[in-house]
Amino acid sequence: MARLPRIEYPGAIHHVINRGNYRGDVFGTAGAAQAFVRTLEQAAERYGWEVGAYVIMRNHYHLALRTVEPNLARGMHWLQATFATRFNRLRDERGHLFQGRYKSILLENEGVWARVADYIHLNPVRAGLVPLAQLAQFRWSSLTRFCRGGGFAGLQAEAWLATQGLEPTPVGWQRYLDHLADVMATDEGAVERPLSAGWAMGTEAWLAEIASRLKERSAQAPKAEYLVPQDALMRDWEARLQQMLAELPAVVDGAEPGDAVTRACRVRLGARLQQECGASVEWIAQRLGLGKTTSVRVALWRARKMLYVTT
Repeated sequence: MARLPRIEYPGAIHHVINRGNYRGDVFGTAGAAQAFVRTLEQAAERYGWEVGAYVIMRNHYHLALRTVEPNLARGMHWLQATFATRFNRLRDERGHLFQGRYKSILLENEGVWARVADYIHLNPVRAGLVPLAQLAQFRWSSLTRFCRGGGFAGLQAEAWLATQGLEPTPVGWQRYLDHLADVMATDEGAVERPLSAGWAMGTEAWLAEIASRLKERSAQAPKAEYLVPQDALMRDWEARLQQMLAELPAVVDGAEPGDAVTRACRVRLGARLQQECGASVEWIAQRLGLGKTTSVRVALWRARKMLYVTT
């Protein structure tokens, strides 16, 4: 059965969720959680996302973000592929890191975004990881960054925070913590399943409008999947490669593939393309004239280890 196509448009707000493969503890170590947060920061900068809230749990993550441009699919592909490459490189492992297709719930407006932000920030309390009084100290949550003032360029709460009559100031965040305590007191800690279930959240009129759009897209492309076409990804890889080649064109792009020095440069370029863009081994091997993918895969793995040591 074909999956329902998802809808993207400028300014769309999404609640994104994914779990580790077989519900494994992907983020069971501080290093893994920190690596994911750093990759999220890079994705927000790269794709112009407004990340309103996030939390990293042991075996899953939640994001609530607005895409200024309709690029959630492309950005999520980069985020998960880049993190998986870094995760597997550090552990010398292979295979799928996440359970599969991430879940994305479309949110109607900033008011709904605020409810989802509450849900995301209270996850560690509901999971029994920290008491409510220490919620602002939970390390792998946007709430800690907001309260301590250590955010990043794409981490923005002004839009959804304003719906609660608050501002992103020390006083505003203290009042927000009081608000979260009220939320826990009124729902007695129960998980609000609608905030992490379904495909969209909003008023009935808005849901009907979105469903109509979804139906139109399904009729036009019955087998539509929320996937980025391979040729679109290749264009991104090629564009980044050209930027790299501009730094050393005479050494890399115009030399003979068999030249040892040139090959070493090409392997390093391929490793950077994997790390930054999630470029496939097959594409790197063919585009850079490195030979069979089996040997190239090993060479790239070694080069990535060196990149990690030197960065």
